[in-house]
Amino acid sequence: MTTSRDALQATDVMILPDAAWRARAGLDALATVLGAADGDSRFVGGAVRDTLLGMDVADIDIATRLPPQEVIERLQDARIKAVPTGLAHGTITAVTPGGPVEVTTLRRDVSTDGRHAIIAYTDDWREDAARRDFTMNALYADPVTGEIVDYFNGLDDLAARRVRFIGDPLRRIAEDHLRILRFFRFHARFGPPDQNAIDQAGLDACTTRANDLMALSRERVASEVLKLLVAANAVPVVGLMVDRGIFRAVLPEIDAAGTARLALLADREAAAGILPDPIRRLAAVIAPAAAEAVGARLKLSNVDRKRLIAATGGPGDEGPLALAYRVGPANAVDRLLIAGEDVSSIVGWAPPPFPFSGGALVERGLRKGPDVAAMLRQVETRWIAEGFPDKARVATIADQLVAEALR
Repeated sequence: MTTSRDALQATDVMILPDAAWRARAGLDALATVLGAADGDSRFVGGAVRDTLLGMDVADIDIATRLPPQEVIERLQDARIKAVPTGLAHGTITAVTPGGPVEVTTLRRDVSTDGRHAIIAYTDDWREDAARRDFTMNALYADPVTGEIVDYFNGLDDLAARRVRFIGDPLRRIAEDHLRILRFFRFHARFGPPDQNAIDQAGLDACTTRANDLMALSRERVASEVLKLLVAANAVPVVGLMVDRGIFRAVLPEIDAAGTARLALLADREAAAGILPDPIRRLAAVIAPAAAEAVGARLKLSNVDRKRLIAATGGPGDEGPLALAYRVGPANAVDRLLIAGEDVSSIVGWAPPPFPFSGGALVERGLRKGPDVAAMLRQVETRWIAEGFPDKARVATIADQLVAEALR
């Protein structure tokens, strides 16, 4: 990620740069329906932030002064599908030809307990901005003019690549404990590699309130941690979090030794040209013996839990291609990278099907039953050891092994 401070320097009027997402089919029509020309709706959050940073935008969010029911009625009148995905919190998903757009009525917090918030609707833009987490996430853009609206110096923080809480960090964390992990994840994604540049007030507040993470659902913790582990500066940020005791309440398995393993894995991924993967990196940052317990605690899916456990299984003793054949290329890449082994031979390689069957062994004189299954495994093992030769060679291998068995 490259950021030009001059390009992001706050001015009297700053305009959102052109970006591909702004040309998505149906977006202009949606903005019109939601009264953008009258100042009733603005783009907000990640789409604005990432556009200013020159990054690709995945999700588009619109904040609006219109109450949720009016949003639904306007969308229905315009024949735009409206899905009440978060109606309790004022969020309607508008399904446009270019993809879904979340539309949320301006809100203020009435009460919070660190996990859930009771909200009230407002028509005050600054009040809505004040309840958001970080200054870089509280930037709005007029859909018509592109003018940026910045209430809390988010542009300056974005230019400095500084993740800063809006207002008192301790209060922001008390409102939602997940913001502790989000602070570090956003710093790992947007902040500079030098960890001395982190916002000290935010860091101190997260350190003080780290035990608050225990009150969160493990699914929310897992989601943030997995995103953090693949961020650009994940290694130094995870190290900082270990030093500050951030993980201690929810993932004590992540320690200094785990940070060192993560650093090695990150280097190996980069050298092999393989994208970082959250489950692979989680497997590296925890001790192998802890994989099953961590997967269960974080309530990972069955697929991810099995992969997490398998990733710590080591490189095996038959070679990379054999491992890829037996456990699948993806799992083999995990195991080899974590073990520090070469993966070049299996990247892009598709394991061939075993060109032999138990019926062919019966034809050679073996009785049906466990002997056939055992012999088939022997033939397959020889086939793998010889580098997956063709069907004719497998037949020869089978002839030899069956003859020895019958003799």
